[in-house]
Amino acid sequence: MARLLAANSALSASLYPVEGNFALDPAAFGGPNAHVLVARGADGSALGCIGLLAVPGDVPAWGEMKSVYVSPAARGAKLGLRLIAALEAHALELGLTVIRLETGPLNPAAIELYRRAGYVERGPFGGYEPGPYSLFMERTLAANA
Repeated sequence: MARLLAANSALSASLYPVEGNFALDPAAFGGPNAHVLVARGADGSALGCIGLLAVPGDVPAWGEMKSVYVSPAARGAKLGLRLIAALEAHALELGLTVIRLETGPLNPAAIELYRRAGYVERGPFGGYEPGPYSLFMERTLAANA
């Protein structure tokens, strides 16, 4: 998984300046409200990952999707959509009803993935500020989804 997170960080760094790069430090996934899901191939190799930072104290309880990455060799197999669906199912198990994310406008493939998964644009959330390198999205989850 560390390889996937490093590749995700490298991609973000290639697209955005430091002030517009919000890739999550892998150490942040060690906290009690941090969750990581990894998709593995038949040989056990990590093909994709997705992170969730739960914010259970707010109403509605929500989580932030972070570090969505699928290795180039695994792209085209709808692995990104499957990772998002697994994250959403896990979020519901945690009692979260809204998933939010920050992505960048210079990554159209990511934006299309999120739109295909049902995410819509919204304003900044949490500690984010509006800026030219950020696009904010969210999706309300249904318990029977």
